[in-house]
Amino acid sequence: MGLFPLTLQGVASLLLSAFALSIYGYGSMDLVVFSLAICALAILLFSLFSCVISGIFIQRKVRNFIDENPLVNTLNLEAGYPNETGFKIRAPIYVPLIKLSWIIEYPDYLETRIRTDSDANLCEEVVPEKRCLTQSVQRRFTVSDVLGFCKYSWMQKQDAQCMVLPRANTVKSLPFLRSLTAEDGIPNPTGNPEGDRMEIRPYVPGDSVRNIMWKNYARNRQLNVRLAEKSVFQSNRTVAYLLSSKHDEAASAVARAALESGALGDDWVFSADGSEGVYSDLASSLSAIAKSRAIREPYPYGLNDFLSKASAQTATHCIVFAAAESAPWLLPIRNTISSYSGQFTLVLATDGLEEKTTPGIWSRLLLRDGTQGLNQGPVNTSRQELIKLLTEIGQLAESALLVDRKTGNSFDHHLRKIQ
Repeated sequence: MGLFPLTLQGVASLLLSAFALSIYGYGSMDLVVFSLAICALAILLFSLFSCVISGIFIQRKVRNFIDENPLVNTLNLEAGYPNETGFKIRAPIYVPLIKLSWIIEYPDYLETRIRTDSDANLCEEVVPEKRCLTQSVQRRFTVSDVLGFCKYSWMQKQDAQCMVLPRANTVKSLPFLRSLTAEDGIPNPTGNPEGDRMEIRPYVPGDSVRNIMWKNYARNRQLNVRLAEKSVFQSNRTVAYLLSSKHDEAASAVARAALESGALGDDWVFSADGSEGVYSDLASSLSAIAKSRAIREPYPYGLNDFLSKASAQTATHCIVFAAAESAPWLLPIRNTISSYSGQFTLVLATDGLEEKTTPGIWSRLLLRDGTQGLNQGPVNTSRQELIKLLTEIGQLAESALLVDRKTGNSFDHHLRKIQ
């Protein structure tokens, strides 16, 4: 249908002009109708040939520009902001009554804006709404006349890596997410003591008599032994993972802010749904965050595979980033926590904590919501729903943290603000 040169208005004008010319122009010999019908057909045919010829010529110029400019094959964008892609083409100023426009159809959620520079070139500017990572970009070009009679459009695919990162500028500094790793054995006596490291328990057959507390036995006639407590130290290595869901844009923004601000420490590994590798550098981790949003089909739950690769069969503390909603990952993560020996901290993210209110008719007509650009998550989530979700999460993980991307504040599992 895009190759059919006439629009609905053009088809109606063609039929009406042909009907008036045959019935009134030739049949009744009405010279006024005859002249008007001939002029309408002439304008329609001129617009038709102009659109088709200009479209074929511009289509060839677009292909040449993509082949001759390899810099436009890499697009690093950020959601919520205007981004110049570097794609530009000469405006069809030599053909009258013709205009050129195009939009990006793949990846989705990319608002396309076209502006004209000082050299009469049409420059492309996009405003992404959601994160993504694709290896191609598809644009739909349209050459039409200003009267709306004719239109020539085609799809143009470009092999380009398009990476869109989530908007994270509103997220303030996050609490330092430091993991605790438990190990068996006696702590180093030369180290700094952190609490009582001695464990006292009743005597059982097989315990060494050297560990029996003989003074206590002389007082109360009960055999107790004193053993070295399992050492607990702060590990510099942090294991973090991003779970994808329908409204996970805020969670991906919080994960990005945690990586860029150093909230995970100096030594960490990271991955997300849709990525099979385990990454320890910032560039690869940001690519995994951008790839975690599935454009066509949702990604499967991949936390179990990540833990098997990252933990290396040792008990670690895993930090999981997820959306503050009842997502399908709740049941799988329950099974993961019950079968995994390490500890978990869940960092939930949302795009608002206010109560849901219905604006009046004048507010909807006259005022525009300033958060429309952040239409990426469950906005205005009620506190009752969040408390219920945090209570359920608190029964699974060791701790839970809630981050509001709209204000940038962090809250504990009781929705108390963390300074």
